[in-house]
Amino acid sequence: MANAKKLIVELKQQTAALTKKDIRDWRNAWQMAINAERPFRNAMYDIYTDVLGDAHVSGAIDQRKKMVLQKEYKIINEKSGEEVPEMYAIFDASWFYHLFDLVLDAHFWGHSLIQLGEPVKKTNGSYQFADVQPVPRKHVIPEFGLITREPGDEPNKGCSYRKSPFNQWLIEAGNPNELGLLLKCAPHAISKKNMSAFWDQFGELFGMPIRIATTSTNDPKEIANIDNMMESMGAKAWGRFDELTEIKFQETQHSDAFNVYDKRIERANSELSKLILGQTMTMDNGSSQSQSETHLKILNNIVNSDADMLRNVVNDQLLPICAMHGVAPDGLRFEWDKPLGYLASEQIQLEQMLLNRYTIDPTYFVEKYNIPITGEAKNPYASNDTNFRLTNARFFD
Repeated sequence: MANAKKLIVELKQQTAALTKKDIRDWRNAWQMAINAERPFRNAMYDIYTDVLGDAHVSGAIDQRKKMVLQKEYKIINEKSGEEVPEMYAIFDASWFYHLFDLVLDAHFWGHSLIQLGEPVKKTNGSYQFADVQPVPRKHVIPEFGLITREPGDEPNKGCSYRKSPFNQWLIEAGNPNELGLLLKCAPHAISKKNMSAFWDQFGELFGMPIRIATTSTNDPKEIANIDNMMESMGAKAWGRFDELTEIKFQETQHSDAFNVYDKRIERANSELSKLILGQTMTMDNGSSQSQSETHLKILNNIVNSDADMLRNVVNDQLLPICAMHGVAPDGLRFEWDKPLGYLASEQIQLEQMLLNRYTIDPTYFVEKYNIPITGEAKNPYASNDTNFRLTNARFFD
């Protein structure tokens, strides 16, 4: 373990370059990243870091990841298929959810390499990994399965992390040859940032009136007094000219010039939502409930796909490592405690149908909605009407 961790500790990390990016930088970085003989992703990673500074991008990614992280799961015995509740003392912990978060990052960055810390014994007697850390991406060449000490080192200077003992402590998520969704997000985020800057310049030039002082004096003291007076009048633009100087501002003839910027930013946001969430209405206002529900179903399909990938990483990589280091016994399997997957309106209809036909154990509603049920409601308007029975079904014998 000491030798395995030593490689990660000795990596010489460098600060990401947050310089101004344009579409040419993005294309050049993309070309370097797909070089077959010497793939170099570092320039692309700098662009990705810049893109993540966009509020819409980070918000959409956060929404998608949290929908997966909020799903319920269960640990079962692979042979019997029965749940193993004592395992939650191990897995229902911060290190496990941090691992989930890092694995899901692979969708956006294209690849994630994650290092598990030392197993430590907790007060309840269970063992857990002390921490979970991402291996700095600029030191990883996933196409070849290598880690380099210096960012940008030649592949022949790298060390294989897919061989023992390093593979006993590392989790690999994502396709090694993929560059992630941030590759497609970058041009929209770059254009949006540039358009926002242009809009700021437009507002600076035409949003506030300029103050002009004219004078015929040549006295330096008088000129200095005028300059000081203009400077102290506020932050608006100003100028001092002699009486013969003429200044003209040629403004645009369109009163809605701001739409040139606003519409481009709006279009960039909608494209980013489609890339990350598959639709737009879960982040923006929808025009109708039916459309919103359709878009939510699209998002649920993406979330379920993310969840399947996460489940496979846990079963194929994490659980064997846990068994190897005595953190958990062999023969376990991670599964999602799959919900019915209905929309709210559909769930209400389903529950009404079940209540109308069957006697439902009240603990179902207590656990699902966290509402204590103390007895049956007494309704003075009791009747045999079917619609009434749907809302007044008996919970108790």
